Amino acid sequence: MELLPEIMKRRSVRTFLDTPLDARQVERIVEAGRRAPSAKNRQAWRFIVIQDQEVRTKIEDACYGQSYVGQAGAVIAICTTNIDYKMPNGQLSYPVDSGIAGAFMMLQAEHEGLGSCPVTTFREEDVKSLLSVPYKMRVVMLLAVGAPGEDGELTERLPRERIVGWEHW
Repeated sequence: MELLPEIMKRRSVRTFLDTPLDARQVERIVEAGRRAPSAKNRQAWRFIVIQDQEVRTKIEDACYGQSYVGQAGAVIAICTTNIDYKMPNGQLSYPVDSGIAGAFMMLQAEHEGLGSCPVTTFREEDVKSLLSVPYKMRVVMLLAVGAPGEDGELTERLPRERIVGWEHW
């Protein structure tokens, strides 16, 4: 299994076709998130899959009208069930854990031939209300997933020597 080609091919897709997603694809994407590592294996997350067009349209509004959110065949809300846990290094675990789970789901979506785009610009209280997320929980990010209507833009990456250090900064 070689994963790097899929990583290099993955783009943030912001145009989706009006094509329903296969239930097995969605299940595999969510399973990839469920299998992601987390701090002390706490798995303090909850994934909410939204496929209903009416709800996706309301979430699009909560995302300041970003149309691709409503176009996507599914939106996955990545939520935390523990906003207070700090890792031994003093940092909150949920942003790290949620990011890893989201990355696993994006890679599985790529493997499935689907497009995806992480969404972090949204009114959290509106999304929580739409999805009945309990008060003490957080919606960390949304993931738009669907049949790509574009190839997505390949964004420039910084040169390796600028971001990788060996044995020191």
